[in-house]
Amino acid sequence: MLFSAELIEELEKIDPQTRSVFIKILKFVEKAVGEVVKREDFLELRKELEILTKAVRELAEAQKKTEERLTRLEQVVAELAEAQKRTEQRVEELAEAQKKTEERLTRLEQVVAELAEAQKRTEQRVEELAEAQKKTEERLTRLEQVVAELAEAQKRTEQRVEELAEAQKKTEERLVRLENTVAELAEAQKKTEERLTRLEQVVAELAEAQKRTEQRVEELAEAQEKTEERLVRLENTVASLTETVKKLTEEHKKMREQIGGLSHTVGYILEDRAFKGLPGILKRDFGIESVEYLKRDYIEISPGKYEEVNIVGRGKKDGEDVWIVGDCKTQLKKRDVDEFISTIQKIEKVIEGKKILITVVYQASPDVRKYVEEKGIRLYFSYEMPL
Repeated sequence: MLFSAELIEELEKIDPQTRSVFIKILKFVEKAVGEVVKREDFLELRKELEILTKAVRELAEAQKKTEERLTRLEQVVAELAEAQKRTEQRVEELAEAQKKTEERLTRLEQVVAELAEAQKRTEQRVEELAEAQKKTEERLTRLEQVVAELAEAQKRTEQRVEELAEAQKKTEERLVRLENTVAELAEAQKKTEERLTRLEQVVAELAEAQKRTEQRVEELAEAQEKTEERLVRLENTVASLTETVKKLTEEHKKMREQIGGLSHTVGYILEDRAFKGLPGILKRDFGIESVEYLKRDYIEISPGKYEEVNIVGRGKKDGEDVWIVGDCKTQLKKRDVDEFISTIQKIEKVIEGKKILITVVYQASPDVRKYVEEKGIRLYFSYEMPL
């Protein structure tokens, strides 16, 4: 029995098509040996089969190690199968020749010699496969390194693309601002041209008026002579009026002082009402607790330089300190709002932290109310404050 357990075990490791070819060869050899082969020939054939078994074992081991590269190996196995088919064809031809000749032993020896040669070629092919397998593993290693480098380069590329996208966004914003500036400049240029046109018209009108003025001066020169006598009389009258105006001026100065004092009194009354009413209003509108003593004060913004503030104090909102800074006006104007904002900017470095800006007034027009709201200032009227 040529089929040893070891040989069968090795045959089980190779693919079914190749295994079928080997089994057919072995069966044919076994049949031929059973008929005409002597013991010496059988031993020699068995030796060859052992070599073949060893080659099959090495082939199976190589196949096991290269399963992940099965696609490439299948192509090689397909070539081996094709070669095996040609070998089967040759064996069949030999079998046919064996049937036709009585010298079966000589034919069998020839077949054995051919099998030995085929074995040598098989061993050579196995070595070539092993070498190819080694080169394939090296190529796979290099390919893995290249893939890793490509992945890292891709990561850097994506990062660079993000940076470029951010830069593009900033560039677009700058372009928008530049377009707005150009539009504003174009509008300003248009207005300047209109003003120049009007100025040219005014200059022409002034030239015409100058002519009339010169003519009028001549007439006035003539009238001057006639009015000199009247001026003498007028001087006397002016002297009398001057004395009267001097008296009126003194009385007007006293009246302005009285009006100024009354204005300050009205302003102070509004401030005093605000000091009393604001703590409750601030708690209601802003949730400010523990409002400290509100007062009017002068804040030193630089050595020897002070800024007057009508209302200033501190409170707490959600556990944090908050400044309350305010202004009081009898009748609020946009100019007053701008001056208040300017005051806030001046004291910013002295009074640091979150601030709530308020204005208490007797009266404010609708457009001024809207302007105050746009500036982030809370507006309160006198009737909201207790008397």
